Amino acid sequence: MSDNLFVQYVGFKVKTFDREYTFNVHVSEGEIRAFKLSISNEAFNAHRARFQDAPSICSTKLHRELAGHANNPLESSYRISDSDLEEYRSAHPQKSSRYPYARKTN
Repeated sequence: MSDNLFVQYVGFKVKTFDREYTFNVHVSEGEIRAFKLSISNEAFNAHRARFQDAPSICSTKLHRELAGHANNPLESSYRISDSDLEEYRSAHPQKSSRYPYARKTN
């Protein structure tokens, strides 16, 4: 992947069946390409994805697609699969959500 690439997270839209995350990719010639990546609402409801992790999940997938296609993938829309979610979760283990000052039981 070229060092002249700048990937910018633009935002998301809540749709009926998924959330769509938009990214702009700025290439060295001044060209800007828009990419849309979507995660199903069911993935959030089933706790396979967290809302706060979604932009990072999509960014990881987009960087992988850019690297795999010499920064110029033919597609501009991608759906995050269950395997993408599992790969992200494996690479980013969550810290324990246990409250550090919780009362210990005997």
